Amino acid sequence: MAGDKKLHIVMFPWLAFGHFIPFLELAKLIAEKGHLVSFVSTPRNIDRLPKLPPNLSPLIKLVKLPLPKVHNLPHDAEATIDVPYNIVQFLKKAYDELRQPMTRFLESSKPDWILYDFAPYWIASIASKLEIKSAFFSIFMASSMGFMGSASTLLGTNDNSRKTLQDYLVPPPWVPFPTTVAFRYFEIMRIADGLSDDNSGVSDLYRSGTSIQNCDVVLVKSCFEFEAEWIQLLGHLYKKPVVPVGLLPSTTYDDGKENETWWWMKEWLDKQSKGTVVYVAFGSEAKPSQEEVREIALGLEKSELPFLWALRVQRGPTDLEILQLPEGFEDRTRGRGVVCTDWVPQLKILSHESVGGFLSHSGCSSVVEAIQNEKPLVLLALLVDQGLISRVLEEKKIGYSIPRDDRDGSFTSESVADALRTVVVEERGRIYREKMKEMKGIFVNKERQEEYVRSLLSCLIDHKKSQE
Repeated sequence: MAGDKKLHIVMFPWLAFGHFIPFLELAKLIAEKGHLVSFVSTPRNIDRLPKLPPNLSPLIKLVKLPLPKVHNLPHDAEATIDVPYNIVQFLKKAYDELRQPMTRFLESSKPDWILYDFAPYWIASIASKLEIKSAFFSIFMASSMGFMGSASTLLGTNDNSRKTLQDYLVPPPWVPFPTTVAFRYFEIMRIADGLSDDNSGVSDLYRSGTSIQNCDVVLVKSCFEFEAEWIQLLGHLYKKPVVPVGLLPSTTYDDGKENETWWWMKEWLDKQSKGTVVYVAFGSEAKPSQEEVREIALGLEKSELPFLWALRVQRGPTDLEILQLPEGFEDRTRGRGVVCTDWVPQLKILSHESVGGFLSHSGCSSVVEAIQNEKPLVLLALLVDQGLISRVLEEKKIGYSIPRDDRDGSFTSESVADALRTVVVEERGRIYREKMKEMKGIFVNKERQEEYVRSLLSCLIDHKKSQE
């Protein structure tokens, strides 16, 4: 790209840490090529982002737009991590009120492109009026997006549009290859509210459909080596360029100041046998129910494996359902297990040699982090598209799902213990441990990731040139 004009790209993610981090990883890769990125979010979220490497700080401008106040949204709540699930709809309402501040920012900064998330369905039309190119950046896997269908399917304006929740329980007719990717009954029931209008005024389906329909280019966090069929399907469904940006494995800037939490965790992990510790975490979005916490805890106890559990007991200070561990659990597992209810350095934990498995919610970023550290996955999908991701991982023998009741999603402590022992130590689970080594070459390949970013930038530059 020598001699090409350097781009100014605005990034506008949804207010969730599972969305901030992939956007930030892509921002860093774009900045490494000498392009300017304006990363836009609210003040509290900008302050909570991981530190940027000093060499990239001049090229990534962190832009703070105050989040408008709306009724029913607690003070200082600026991300999904700050509120219970039922309050997220009011967070979307506040986010939609950033329309005017974002318009003013785009008018004054005159970027070449804006890369935006599913939630700001209104941004592409604003960008178009200002003659700014727009790209919808899906942090969801190509398989999840392909399963949901075209923009008109999401908007309910074509014959393929789903009419009932039952339609989500089978692979859709527009997928031309064999697949098990579909929701289970309990999975679709947990997110059914997102399929219809909520207090923000529109549904998540409408947001996604409009975001896809109105953009110039669709970017997807995926790669041909992992999801070639699904990426090709998206091009057919969307009828516009679909550009995979790679899997964006997490990187952290180490300023040499290891935090206190990691000191004691490392000390504890150093004392455990290699490849025996189960790391348990469900990301920043998903929160298990009290009954699920009970069965997970008792399952960890019955597995007799050492464990480190990052347990978020509530979503923000207004969350009244504070999760409790079973009575006597901590006493009975003292020395063998650790439960931490504060922030934990997940990448450092996963990179430790004593960790032998990861009990996860199947969130895309966590899956990539597990694979980059060769930690086999035990899966317990809790929310959004995590069930769909689980099907893909099961198909490829990358993860093993805890058996559950199809209707209500319930599971037993015995099934938790059996799944953990299978994947971490038993001979029948060897395939999951070996698959991780094989998949690492696909998921974590710096040269290949660089090539995806070069292709993306070429696409953005060429697309802009063709319109000038």
